[in-house]
Amino acid sequence: MSPHRPNPTAQADASAALSVSIVIPAYNEESVIRQCLIAAIYQSVPAGEIIVVDNKSTDRTVQIVRQMQTEYPDTPIKLLSQHTEQGLIPTRNYGLNHANGQILGRIDADSVMEPDWVEQVQKAFADDNVQAATGPVVYYDMPMRRFGLKADDRMRQLMLRLAKHQYHFLFGSNMALRKSAWEQICDEACRDEKDEMHEDIDLSLHLAEHQLKVQYWPQMVSGMSARRLEDSPKDYRYYVHRFDRTYKAHNVTKMALKAPMVVFFSVYFPAKLLRAIHTANTGQPTRRGGI
Repeated sequence: MSPHRPNPTAQADASAALSVSIVIPAYNEESVIRQCLIAAIYQSVPAGEIIVVDNKSTDRTVQIVRQMQTEYPDTPIKLLSQHTEQGLIPTRNYGLNHANGQILGRIDADSVMEPDWVEQVQKAFADDNVQAATGPVVYYDMPMRRFGLKADDRMRQLMLRLAKHQYHFLFGSNMALRKSAWEQICDEACRDEKDEMHEDIDLSLHLAEHQLKVQYWPQMVSGMSARRLEDSPKDYRYYVHRFDRTYKAHNVTKMALKAPMVVFFSVYFPAKLLRAIHTANTGQPTRRGGI
């Protein structure tokens, strides 16, 4: 089926609503960046701008983005370069600092947003008290996707209850925050030069320190790859313990917040096996990359 552009009526409606920028940090993402951009382009309500921030990619990531700019000249796809430092946080910060929207969306280069993602983001921020929002994800390269989405949603809602709604954690693959909120915390957000923490949890805790409300919005759905399951047990364990290191940096000791670690550890081996079987049956290529 051939792609279609958003209709003019939706574009007119969007002009009266909050403007949304989509920021995509990218490092060696040639295998996924095109599908990410296609999903960002074909939205029921168009984004004000789509910003790809390249971080020293050595593959065809930059060439693919430039090709997309040529293919979609009426779509505000911007390509920025952050070559000063290698890493997600400086690349993320560079993109957020250069975004012009009232709402700054942040996804990963392997994210595939649902067609109404921008529209749902606008609805999430219709309440002036909401300063940031996040939603569930569906793993598009795993079987039983609908079940996976429901499970992810329930896990995130459980986390809210366990934290007694004191902390609302953003998820870096599917999040947005007001430009004004980002401006309040941008100079405080941890640089994490040793790459030990979860950058999205860090942002959430800085927002909490300023009593800036984070909203969980179940209708704000994005797809992402389950390629994390390709990590070795040792690397996966290090990844999961980023929760502990992030909490420690902020002196957060609430035991209930360790629940995600238990969930991540418990699903690793069965999910890894399921993904391997699914990949073998579908012939999907292994995707690597990421900051």
